[in-house]
Amino acid sequence: MIEKYYNRIIDSELDLWKDEECRKPLLLRGARQVGKSSSVRKLAEKFESFLEINFEKNRNVYRFFEGDLDVKDICAKLSVQFRKPVIPNKTLLFFDEIQACPNAISALRFFYEDYPELHVIAAGSLLEFVLEQLPSFGVGRISSMFMYPFSFAEFMSACGNELLWNEVCKSSPDKPVFPVFHEKCLELLKKFLVIGGMPAIVSKFIESNDILACQKTLNDLINSLKSDFSKYKSRVPELRIQTAFEAVVHQTGGKFNYAKVEQLSYRQVKESIELLEKAGLLIPVVHSSANGIPLGAETNFKKQKLILLDTGVFQRLLGLQLTDLLFSDDFDAINKGAIAEQFVGLELIKNSSPYMPEQLYFWTREKEKSQAEVDYVVQRNGKIIPVEVKSGKSGKMQSMYMFLNEKQTEYGIRVSLENFSEYDKIKVYPLYASGNI
Repeated sequence: MIEKYYNRIIDSELDLWKDEECRKPLLLRGARQVGKSSSVRKLAEKFESFLEINFEKNRNVYRFFEGDLDVKDICAKLSVQFRKPVIPNKTLLFFDEIQACPNAISALRFFYEDYPELHVIAAGSLLEFVLEQLPSFGVGRISSMFMYPFSFAEFMSACGNELLWNEVCKSSPDKPVFPVFHEKCLELLKKFLVIGGMPAIVSKFIESNDILACQKTLNDLINSLKSDFSKYKSRVPELRIQTAFEAVVHQTGGKFNYAKVEQLSYRQVKESIELLEKAGLLIPVVHSSANGIPLGAETNFKKQKLILLDTGVFQRLLGLQLTDLLFSDDFDAINKGAIAEQFVGLELIKNSSPYMPEQLYFWTREKEKSQAEVDYVVQRNGKIIPVEVKSGKSGKMQSMYMFLNEKQTEYGIRVSLENFSEYDKIKVYPLYASGNI
């Protein structure tokens, strides 16, 4: 049975890469099972021939990348080995799980120098661990794109709700979504928070419309992700990484406190978290003083929050009540474990440039009797904009107004279950439209 492909935002970027005149070999980066290989295979339909080499399955080809890296000779050997033609401008050559063969990564730069007319894409899980050992593997000679799980827009498209999503995209704080459409989007959003955006789970949901079946598939996915812990770094015990990972899950929503991780030292926790970030499972939200652009100029990495790659994985690990997420209209019930706050951060990243993913920042002030915190601060059109994920207007926006006054910022954004609206210096975005900020 051929697996159905659901369109991804990155497809259009891959099309642009395909038609570039001064094209470089492309490295597709991202966590395991986010859909990298599927997107490349979809692109391959536009070529006369397609040769896919999986370095975990085809270990016998490692020898082709030993000694001098003559890429035309390598391609000739691959063509004979797999009985498929490698034709410039007509063949897409795909190296999958390339992290298993570091010499193949080193060879990518020579495709740009010696064989630029051939389309070459490489992808791999746990790729970042190998790349840190090859710091200058292809600077200026290789392009990178970063890929993530389905965004809510991609989920809406996969579910056949493109027209509904188009209405959302045409809406704004001064032009709300039609109320019936707003309610429908909230209904779909609640399901998305539960199943998340990992392609296997999205496919399962669309095929079966069975939330419980999706939970079982999530269990298998989580076990698969955890089984990779032993591959991260040989000298770091798998149990230590597991302990740090579970600590992040239970501390999500607030600044991560290293001291709360029992039985591990600060150094051990820090090392484990850095490995989990490299694997793409954790995404840091770093404190910024937000006094000017760029936001990264005044950061404090000792103050950071950590969010998981996917809300479906998160809710499953935390054991949230599905009935609260699916059937409640109460924001606090839906935001158990700060799942809504995570969703907003993930949407900001998923809707940023695949060539340069957005770094997430938050702002906090910890003065005595004057504490304040804003969930996210973003740069848009040369301006710094505070973004808070909140349930309502009254008594909930003190930190936002404090930020606006202190930084002399034009306006702030509140993300909630409400429809688009605007009042005072606040623009309201519905939670499902977070990626449109």
